[in-house]
Amino acid sequence: MARPNFLFIMTDTQATNMVGCYSGKPLNTDHIDALAEEGIRFNSAYTCTPVCTPARAGLFTGIYANQSGPWTNNVAPGKNISTMGRYFKDAGYHTGYIGKWHLDGHDYFGTGVCPEEWDPDYWYDGANYLAELSEREIGLWRNGLNTIEDLRENHIDKTFTWAHRISNRAVDFLAQRNNQDSPFLLVVSYDEPHHPFTCPPEYLEKYQDFRYDLGEKARDSLEDKPEHHRLWAQAMPSPVGEDGHYHHPLYFACNDFVDDEIGRVVAALTPEQRENTWVIYTSDHGEMMGAHRLISKGAAMYDDITRIPLIFRPPLGQEAPKQVDTPVSHIDVLPTMMQLAGITPPDILPGGNIVDISGDRGVMVEFNRYEIEHDSFGGFIPVRCWVTDRFKLVLNLFTSDELYDRHEDPQEMRNLIDDPHYAAQRDALHDELLNNMDYIRDPFRTYQWSCRPWRLNAQPRWMGSFRPRPEDGYSPVVRDYDTGLPTQGVKVEDKKQKF
Repeated sequence: MARPNFLFIMTDTQATNMVGCYSGKPLNTDHIDALAEEGIRFNSAYTCTPVCTPARAGLFTGIYANQSGPWTNNVAPGKNISTMGRYFKDAGYHTGYIGKWHLDGHDYFGTGVCPEEWDPDYWYDGANYLAELSEREIGLWRNGLNTIEDLRENHIDKTFTWAHRISNRAVDFLAQRNNQDSPFLLVVSYDEPHHPFTCPPEYLEKYQDFRYDLGEKARDSLEDKPEHHRLWAQAMPSPVGEDGHYHHPLYFACNDFVDDEIGRVVAALTPEQRENTWVIYTSDHGEMMGAHRLISKGAAMYDDITRIPLIFRPPLGQEAPKQVDTPVSHIDVLPTMMQLAGITPPDILPGGNIVDISGDRGVMVEFNRYEIEHDSFGGFIPVRCWVTDRFKLVLNLFTSDELYDRHEDPQEMRNLIDDPHYAAQRDALHDELLNNMDYIRDPFRTYQWSCRPWRLNAQPRWMGSFRPRPEDGYSPVVRDYDTGLPTQGVKVEDKKQKF
């Protein structure tokens, strides 16, 4: 049987609360919802980090950003880190990437330079889009199209938008790849519904009076939450009043618009391609929208920004639609795709194949810092989170911690970290998280993660074992420091000093 193609579609700032099939809200995400009807919908999928570059690092390198390099925005992966494009190109795939990249260590727009693992004829990051615009058009795109009147007066239609131009290139790529011998991997990466919220005026008309009901989490007092949440709420006041309704027509309009652009690309698959193409859709993270009195995204682990949509639609006729409630992560996406393609994932990738997932498991979400280039958003706030089917444990290294019962408290209002009735479950989750941090070689781990005020009998952990970096299939052999020879494995650095 021929190796499958992959059409990988992603958006920016679109959590499950912004997709109709997840939220039940009238958000006009009909094309995404159709993929869910025909595919595997993961109901507890989590980003690796609720901020752009580290989230994309998890997706496209298969390694948590804490060790692949981009532990914050505006930092690139290390030169010894391979990406999805490299793995698939070296396996004989034609690899194309169209749209927002945000992994080159530069700013939001990128450098305009195509990495060697992707086809340069289709590369189209933010810098490439800017190069097509005049200075006046750039000013309009970034800060001049904020009302229906602005859009109409400047004759803005879909052809002006980055999203539509991304779709055009994707449609062209699919047409060019029809009836070709080699399989393809095409990534289509949209900026929408992320700011600056540019879409045709007819979309904005629909949402002038639309208000998103956040429920009780709009009125969270934050009394039993970490201090940095309260500082965040003070620095960036929520626009949501006591009625609990979030009103942002531009955001909702762009959410609708990008769904239609996704529909264009999916519809461009030829019948032959449809029979042998996996369509994968996800987003990097969400937007707080005033939930828990917070806006934007950052050092919090609430589902509003960490639980992301993830759908795998299989080739026609290969698998019946289903929903999966088991927690999964973006860290699982690359190894899953590799196994579907018949590529053996290297040891360095910690994720698993989630298409045939079963049994209990936990997934980790991390946060370290928002960004470096613009030096914004609170500085260094290390957070590690462990999500299971029932619970979410959040360790905020410099302040207080959190525990939520996902079944009984889906709004994440009641912090149970000091509740004695949950002490056994909490401590077991804590051990699982610490073990996972050790397993993935988290470079930010320190014994302070184990010594929390609520863990009265906890013992500090010393991370003194020497473990060579797992093989990635590309890097030179790891050599022992003591011998200069290829490593023989794990050792504890207890060599006696000679004076």
